[in-house]
Amino acid sequence: MNTLQLLFNAVTVIFIATTMFAAGLGATLPALRAVFSNVLLLLLVLLANLVAVPLLGWGVAALFGLPSASFIALLLIASSPGGPFGAKLGMVQNGDVAAGAAMQVLLSAVGSITFGPTVNVILQAANVGGGVALDVPALMLTVMVLQLVPFAVGLVVRHYAPLTALSWHPAAAKTSNVTFLIVLAGMLLGNWRDVVELIGSLSLLAGFVFAIVAFALGTALATGPWARRTTMGGVAAVRNAGPALAAVGIAFGNEPAILGALAAVLLSGLAATLPIAALLSRRRATQSPESDRLASPPGNERQNRET
Repeated sequence: MNTLQLLFNAVTVIFIATTMFAAGLGATLPALRAVFSNVLLLLLVLLANLVAVPLLGWGVAALFGLPSASFIALLLIASSPGGPFGAKLGMVQNGDVAAGAAMQVLLSAVGSITFGPTVNVILQAANVGGGVALDVPALMLTVMVLQLVPFAVGLVVRHYAPLTALSWHPAAAKTSNVTFLIVLAGMLLGNWRDVVELIGSLSLLAGFVFAIVAFALGTALATGPWARRTTMGGVAAVRNAGPALAAVGIAFGNEPAILGALAAVLLSGLAATLPIAALLSRRRATQSPESDRLASPPGNERQNRET
C-alpha cells in the first residue's frame, strides 16, 4: 500500500469519526427522546431509509443498466442512511432542523448495524459484484467503532459539559467538512480516468434521479407539518459516505472504478438535492405560517395544528 493510499485511508477515518463526534456534540437527549416518542414518524422514517431507499437504489441501477462499478457504488450509497449533510439540508431549506438533526443521528447509528447485511442481500439478489460478499462482522465492527463510539463520546460531553460541547462543536464540524472535501477530491483526482469515463454515461444521471426520488420518498413517508416532511425528504436523499467508503476498502480493495463511481454518485446527488432545498427556502421566506399550512398536502391540516 503506497503512501498516498495510507494518507487517503487516514483522512477517511478522521472524516467519519469527526462527523459523528460533531453529531454527538450537537445532539441533546431531549431532542433524541422527542424523536423516539413520535412512534409513527420514527417507523415511517426507518421504513423509508432502511428498506425503500436501498430498494430504490437497486431499481435505479437496474433500470439504467449501470456497469458493475457504478451499480455497486449506487447500492453502497443507497444502503447507507444518515448522511450528515442531510441535517444541513434541513437548515438550507428552513425546515424542521431539530427533527432532521435528531433523525440523521439516529439513522447513522442504526445504519452502522444494518449497512453490511443490507448490501450483501441486494448484491446477491442483483447478482453483481462478482460474488463478492461483505465481511459483515468486520465491517460492522469497523463502522460501529468509527461511528457509534465518537457519537457516544460527543453525546456524553454534551450532556455533562454542555459549554465545552458548544465550544468544541464548531471545530469538529469544520474538521468534518474539510476532510469530506479532501476525501471527495481524493476520490475524484485519484481515480480521474474512471470519473472521466463516467461523463456522458448514465451513471451520473442515475445518481441524480436516485436522489430526487429518494427525496420524494422521504417526504411521503413522514408525518407532521410540511416543513418536517420535506426535512425528512432531505435526510433520506443524502446518504452516509462513511460506511460506503469503509466497504470499498474492506471488500473491494479500494478499487479505483468503484471509488470514482462513488464520488460521481455523491456529487450528482448533491447537485439534485441542493436546488430543491434552495427552492423550498425561497418559498418559505415569502410565506406566512398560515400559507405554509395551506401548502401542506391534503390531510395534514389536523397534524399541523396538533404539532
